[in-house]
Amino acid sequence: MQHPFGSGKMGNESADLAFTDPLTGLGNLRRFFDKIDRLILDRADDPAPFAIGILDLDGFKPINDLFGRRAGDNILQQVAMRLKASMDQHSTVARVGADEFAFLYPLVFSEEAAQERALMLIEILSAPYDVGDRTARLSASAGCSLFYSGEENTETLISKAETALYHAKRSGRGKVMVYTREMEEAARRVTHIEQALRRAVAAEEVEPHFQPIVELKTGHVIGFEALARWTDRDLGVIPPNVFIPIAEERGIIGALSQLLLRKATETARNWPDELFLSFNLSPSQLVDQNTAQQVLAILARTGFDPRRLEIEITETGLMTDPASAEKIVNDLRAVGIRVSLDDFGTGQSSLGRLREFHFDKLKIDRSFVSSILEDKPSEHIIRAILAMCEGLGMNVVAEGIEEEAQADRLVEFGCAGGQGYLFGKPSDAEATMAYLREAYRGMVRDRRRG
Repeated sequence: MQHPFGSGKMGNESADLAFTDPLTGLGNLRRFFDKIDRLILDRADDPAPFAIGILDLDGFKPINDLFGRRAGDNILQQVAMRLKASMDQHSTVARVGADEFAFLYPLVFSEEAAQERALMLIEILSAPYDVGDRTARLSASAGCSLFYSGEENTETLISKAETALYHAKRSGRGKVMVYTREMEEAARRVTHIEQALRRAVAAEEVEPHFQPIVELKTGHVIGFEALARWTDRDLGVIPPNVFIPIAEERGIIGALSQLLLRKATETARNWPDELFLSFNLSPSQLVDQNTAQQVLAILARTGFDPRRLEIEITETGLMTDPASAEKIVNDLRAVGIRVSLDDFGTGQSSLGRLREFHFDKLKIDRSFVSSILEDKPSEHIIRAILAMCEGLGMNVVAEGIEEEAQADRLVEFGCAGGQGYLFGKPSDAEATMAYLREAYRGMVRDRRRG
């Protein structure tokens, strides 16, 4: 019977090609599976442990966009060379995805050793890469799993490493995680929440709540920020810091955001005309060129004036794909929507971005505001931000104000806008209307006294 890849030299070459990544010359996913299968078979009688891992390049897409695909390919080749050079004679590295590599360590027997080896690989990859006459830097995250018994198979091991990688990436760049049973339980819970969230978005059960934004000097309400809130019938209240990242990671954020914007603008059109609505766009929406069109379609449907809408984007969102973000920002501003930079000072963007993007407003992150009374560096940072914004003609809102003394200090520094529990917690549409009626009654009383 003839070999499926033919016979002789040509057959071997075809077989090699089927197991080789053409760009880097490393083995591909098939080769990696094959190596693990063989190792499990070799150890069937005496299942000594071994380690595998998946390594993912953090932030490779922006580098690809910035330097071009050819330069991106060249960087991947350099990554492959570094990884291959760091392997001993028993170990294997393969390219298993666009910017994912996998490694197999037959003689690593413990979680500590696996973590140590993976951290070494991340360190090796963090050195600068030559791209023509420029250099680029990369970080990487890794997830590892260990083979302990003959009951495990290749797919299980890789699935466990992927779960560990997911946890590594969620905990920040440049991290290594080794699979634990708790991770599997957490992964199951994430999947459970994801399924419930998909159902909730389809049934329109996620609601916007509104937190007041005030003029600090007078305490008068000038607008509200819309924030997502979700109570599931089975799971109960799910905090936004749990379900928003899941929506981002599992591709639900677009549908969720459109639902919230529609509901928020339907509510806000009943407010007094001088009040604005502030609404957050997620990083993944800033790489989707349909985003501006979707926002405008919702405003047309609900009859909400674009000039009363403020879109908030974060520095992280900006840096994911600056060219895409810039186009979306420009399309929104062209119809009178104002654009605000949220969480300023906590992300990756340079001050040059403020000049390039022409933001209307900047929001000072709560981490600076919370320590303004006792921490001199925070005070200096806030003063510097306010001076810079004045020079750039940008409005400023300080977030996370919880004490009267914080508000007083910000007024003293010349900050015009504020937001935080001192002025009101996020409330549903009905409670927000009641808050507004009371606030306006107070303003009328003040005017009469005046």
